[in-house]
This record gives sequence, structure tokens and C-alpha cells, in this order.
Amino acid sequence: MLIFRYIAIQVLVGLIIATAVLLPLFSFFDLLEQLDDVGKGTYQTADAFSYTTMLLPRRFIQIAPFIALLGTVAALGVLAVNSELITMRNAGLSPLQISLAPIAVGVALILFIAGLEQFVAPQLQQKAISNRAVALNQTAELGKGLGIWTRNEQNILRIGQMLHAKKAADIEILYFGQTDHLLAHIQAEFADIDSGDTWVLSNVVIRKFTDSNILLTRSKVLRWKSFLKPEDIATLTKPPESLSPLELVRHVDFLRNTGQEADSYALALWRKAGSALLTIAMLLLSIPFIFGSIRSGLANKLVLAALIGVAVYLLDQIFANASLILHLNPAFAALAPSTVLILLAVLWLRRIF
Repeated sequence: MLIFRYIAIQVLVGLIIATAVLLPLFSFFDLLEQLDDVGKGTYQTADAFSYTTMLLPRRFIQIAPFIALLGTVAALGVLAVNSELITMRNAGLSPLQISLAPIAVGVALILFIAGLEQFVAPQLQQKAISNRAVALNQTAELGKGLGIWTRNEQNILRIGQMLHAKKAADIEILYFGQTDHLLAHIQAEFADIDSGDTWVLSNVVIRKFTDSNILLTRSKVLRWKSFLKPEDIATLTKPPESLSPLELVRHVDFLRNTGQEADSYALALWRKAGSALLTIAMLLLSIPFIFGSIRSGLANKLVLAALIGVAVYLLDQIFANASLILHLNPAFAALAPSTVLILLAVLWLRRIF
């Protein structure tokens, strides 16, 4: 239908304008934060701009719900101010029929975000983090000075530093076997990691514990069969939000199978789905903004929409962080805010229509 296409194009233009306003604004804040580190190590201004640029897809995904809200309010508001919505209503189109175009654009936006989330944003964000760490002479750690810790049913492994993808330094392995008692402690200066599950440890000190004494031996080289795959090591050094959905699914499964805490990664996974629901909620909220009344002016509508967007963003962040402290179900914590907003939007729509 010609009118459907016309409305969809107007909404798409509104989303593009909202992106052109919001994305540079958030990226500017990222750049300011990075400029504070210029001069440390080999980190230069060009590195700060490169980091910020590679973070653009991630920032777009994060602010997509608010782009949807402001862009749709602006697009439908312009149609209302120009009396085009009234003309469409007089031509026999119901508010529901008019609303189908923004919703269709929103679905396309969600599909676009899903593609970015899986194939573009994680790779660029991880590369940005890696390049920044190298320039600042930092290593990927799960706590400053603590290294990377993980375990399975029989071993606890600590990696002090990941020098690069195939070499680690300052390795400790605590071996318990099938018992609750420490049977051996292995400490190595370096570990060369091949494509399989075998690590070649160098400059190794081995302590074996018996009921009566401790047996200490040294070895230049020791081959150790690791319970970690190379991709698992890479995942451990990355922030949860920088992982793709498939990486998160695999890592959550790995953590749970080895009896480790997986809530932060599970929450990151469910929040990606929650972001899609939040985008739908914002689209639904934007429609009654315009069909309700435009007498207060489009500028006032945009300001109110912006305030609602900021409030929703803050509440969503607070609820997500609080859920980790309170040990709430990750799926509930990620999906509850957007589900509540969708219900409120539907109730509002029913009153308007």
C-alpha cells in the first residue's frame, strides 16, 4: 500500500535523524573518557579515536530502544503537525492500520540489530579492547593482580597473564582429583597453548601432597592436558557484554558444567533479548504519544519522550545490577522491565484507540 510505504519511509527517516543525534553524542562521551589515557604507554590520540570508532556498533545497539522512541515520535509528530494523520483518518485508515508501518520498521530494526549483535559489534568491541590493552601495557584480568581463575571438577586453574592468544604466563594448577583434599600444586612460568587441549608448561615446580609430607620436583617442560579449549580462554578475558549471543550460550554452558558462577554471563545473554523487547516497547509507547494529542506541541512531546527514555535506561541498569546482588533469575531480571513497559504501552494504546 502506498500510504503504508509513505509512513514507513517517514519513520525510517526519523530513526536515521535520531541516530545522527544520539550516536555521536554518546560516542563523544566515550572519546572524552579515552582521551584521559592518552600519553600512558603508547596510547595516543589516534588510538582513542580508533577505540571510539570501533565501539560505534555496540553503542548503537545499546541506544537503539531510545532511537526507536524518539525517531518514531518525531516522524509521526511531523505527520500530525502537517495534518497528514488527520487526512489519513478521514480517508478511512484506523490508528491501528497507521501504526502497522512503524511496527514493521521496528521489526526491521530489530533484525538489523540482531545481525550487528552476532557478526559485527562483538568482533569490533573485542578488537578495540585488545588494542587498547596492548597500547596501555595492560593484560586481561578478572581483578587487578588476581589473574584469571577458572575450574572444573578436579582442577582449579589460575592464569596470571595472557601474553597473547597462544602463550600465558604465571600459571598455577591446583589438582584435587576425585577427593576434597589438595593432591598437587603445579606452578609454571609460561604455558604454550596449542590448538587442542594440551599445554606445554615451562620452568615448572610440582608439589605433591601426601598424608605425611610434601614431595617437590622441578621440570623444564611438562605437558598438561587442560580442561579449557583455546576459545574458552579467549572468552574468559572478555567482558560479558562484548560477547556474541552464541559465545555467551557456549560460555554459560561451560561455566555451569564446571560448577562455576554463570549469572553475570547469563544476564548478559538475556539482556540481549531484553533489548529487542525494549525496542518493541519503545515503539509501542511512541504511537499513543502522537495519537493522544499534539496540541502541546511536537517539541514538548520530544522532550517528554527523551525524559521517559532516560528514566527507562536508568531503571533498566539499576534493576539489572540489583538482580546480580539479589541473585534473581537472569531471564526474569533481563525481560521483566521491557515486559512491564509493553503491557503499559498496550493498555495506553487501548485507551487511545
